[in-house]
Amino acid sequence: MDIPKIKYRRDAAFVEKLNNFFTNISGLTIFNIEFFKQLFSLPIEIEQIKKHMNELGVKTFSIVSIMGIILGFVLALQSHPVLERFGATDFLPATVALTIIRELGPILTALIFAGRVSSGIGAEISSMRVTEQIDAMEVSAINPFKYLVVSRVVATTLILPILSIYVIMLSLLGAFVAVIMTDNMSFIYFKNAVVSSITFGDLIPALVKTVFFGYIVGIVGAYKGYTADGGTEGVGRASTTAVVMASLLILIVDMIMVKLTIWLWPTLG
Repeated sequence: MDIPKIKYRRDAAFVEKLNNFFTNISGLTIFNIEFFKQLFSLPIEIEQIKKHMNELGVKTFSIVSIMGIILGFVLALQSHPVLERFGATDFLPATVALTIIRELGPILTALIFAGRVSSGIGAEISSMRVTEQIDAMEVSAINPFKYLVVSRVVATTLILPILSIYVIMLSLLGAFVAVIMTDNMSFIYFKNAVVSSITFGDLIPALVKTVFFGYIVGIVGAYKGYTADGGTEGVGRASTTAVVMASLLILIVDMIMVKLTIWLWPTLG
């Protein structure tokens, strides 16, 4: 007698999750449309954008610095014995550089950025929503969407490419330290090998991806915070779901961008 009840509960839970998924997709789509409408309307909150670039980006430099050095160091150490089997250790600088620049540098920076920033935006805006501060701004003839959402999304979109370039440089430095420990390779040789292996077809996709990643981090965090409800529980829920959704979308967009890069390779190369 209990089996039909259990099955019904499972079916109801599945339907509810499916409904929430499509609700999030449609809500995020409408939110994106509203963002672009507000983006090109005056006034432009330049000071708010600068403020959020400092708060959301500059304060992330410490954690991405550690990640960048460790990334290059570990990748070089792991790649060396593999290349040594085939007598191709001379290709170690080029292999590490291309791997970091084309994929690992941008994607790992974006995921760490999402974990810190997207959750922070979601928590901050959702707390303003549940404490009715956003309603108070609307009563005061202040556009809360432009003031709270647009400025943060523009800031994350602009700052993540800068962070990614910074991480790539530190990763190459970490890789050089690892190379010194495993091979008798001079800095001049390492630098020349890295520079000669990189083309615009490697740099352009990496930088373009980070722009999309930064936009995803900002828009998802703002969407989850702006549409939060349920009091203090809603704040925690907005923060958590913002990280999950932003990370998932970053991985999906990265997969699409990789396919487009391969397709456009003759043009970019």
